[in-house]
Amino acid sequence: MSQVKSSSKSDPNYKVIAENRRARFDYAIEEDIECGIILEGSEVKSLREGGANIAESYAAVEDGELWLVNSYVAPYKQAKTFQHEERRRRKLLVSRKELADLWNATQRKGMTLVPLVMYFNHRGMAKIKIGVAKGKKLHDKRETAAKRDWSRQKQRLLKDHG
Repeated sequence: MSQVKSSSKSDPNYKVIAENRRARFDYAIEEDIECGIILEGSEVKSLREGGANIAESYAAVEDGELWLVNSYVAPYKQAKTFQHEERRRRKLLVSRKELADLWNATQRKGMTLVPLVMYFNHRGMAKIKIGVAKGKKLHDKRETAAKRDWSRQKQRLLKDHG
């Protein structure tokens, strides 16, 4: 599956638009995939200004196509007549094989498609990283928080005594 390269982050064109930070806390991410996204002109300009939110959105496979549902793209201030709809369904672009893999993954019990991060890649194209995820139970969330707290405390101790 496609992944964002770490060297892309040093690229001046690479820019994170929106990040779903809650997704890694609420879901156990098994794998992720990079998708293209079909946008209107005013949506692209709004995203360049950083006006997006994917925290409440999800991806779904419907009629052989992959859709991003309930994502928010702020209205573009300079677009007067051809303004886009803020919470419309947006089509995601993946290969047929990747689409089949995603559909098979969602057919397993408890699996869902969660948007993780929306960004402009090194070529300036809007991309979104979708994770195949399973919802965590309350005790799993507490365990994750405890591990995170312990690793922070460990780093603090090593920093103080090192």
